[in-house]
Amino acid sequence: MKNLQKPIRNEFFSTKVDDYDDNNNAEVEELLLQGLEKKSLLGWSLYKYKGHWCSLDLLRPIIRCEKYFKARDTDVILATLPKSGTTWLKALTFSIINRSQYPLDENPLLTSNPHALIPFLERNIYRENEKPDLDHIPEPRIFSTHVHYKLLPTSIMESKCRVIHICRNPLDQFISLWHFKNLISTSGSISLDEFLEAYCEGTHDYGPFWEHVLGYWNAYLKNPEKVLFLKYEDLKKDVNFNVKMIAEFIGYPFSLEEEKMGLIDKIIKLCSFEKLKNLKVNQVGSLDSSLKNSYFFRNGEIGDWVNYLTPAMVERIEKVVREEFRGSGLMF
Repeated sequence: MKNLQKPIRNEFFSTKVDDYDDNNNAEVEELLLQGLEKKSLLGWSLYKYKGHWCSLDLLRPIIRCEKYFKARDTDVILATLPKSGTTWLKALTFSIINRSQYPLDENPLLTSNPHALIPFLERNIYRENEKPDLDHIPEPRIFSTHVHYKLLPTSIMESKCRVIHICRNPLDQFISLWHFKNLISTSGSISLDEFLEAYCEGTHDYGPFWEHVLGYWNAYLKNPEKVLFLKYEDLKKDVNFNVKMIAEFIGYPFSLEEEKMGLIDKIIKLCSFEKLKNLKVNQVGSLDSSLKNSYFFRNGEIGDWVNYLTPAMVERIEKVVREEFRGSGLMF
């Protein structure tokens, strides 16, 4: 099946709050009047929508997407919290689906950042347009999102499209997110202590983190044919096994011939942290004037948190994890 999903326009990644004029303004204004607002560590306001925190410039696109996105049965939705393996999952999924369209030495990943190949529904597509024309995108369409499972459009739930979620050990995800927030901050550096407080309160973009992860975990337990739940650590431990599982889940299994010719390992190498990080596009390119491609390739290792967190900080996060994940069956 032909898929020629092209890099999206850089301006889709603008972080500016626009003066939207669409049909959900009244709904947003009513929400703002409820007073469920907190000032984020980056200087902008966060608003609680259906129990989850998001910035104003994302609130409108999230509501637009909820209302107007029409999923197709062949769609693939990549759902993650920021800094949980999103970039890697995008690269792998794109390469799996498009492996018959591009020779590996012509894969668009060599000249485009993974985020430019697979757009975010709320951060890119519905940010500029209330009802964007998505019909021209060849099947299977691949989209990504950072929103909670409860905020996904109804059409995703009602269609046969597949959802892949990847999560990460909260200690590593916290440190990676802290580094990223400081890279994009325009209001000064954020201390580890103050970010820890917001993280454990759940008052951060797309938070609370535990509700986000548990939402997809429970959806996976209820319908594993619809939702695939991955852990970053498991993917790192056995990439080959998990790449085959992803391919089978989305309906693009590898043939015995492809396995014998080493195609899986070649895709893994192409999408590896080291390979992507050292590409010119990810060293000097950018998604917009303030978001450099290099920001998505800081470390990628498991256990980096030991270099930053004190025992008291670790206990604080682990206490939240123990309490919030109790009885779920999900462990890190």
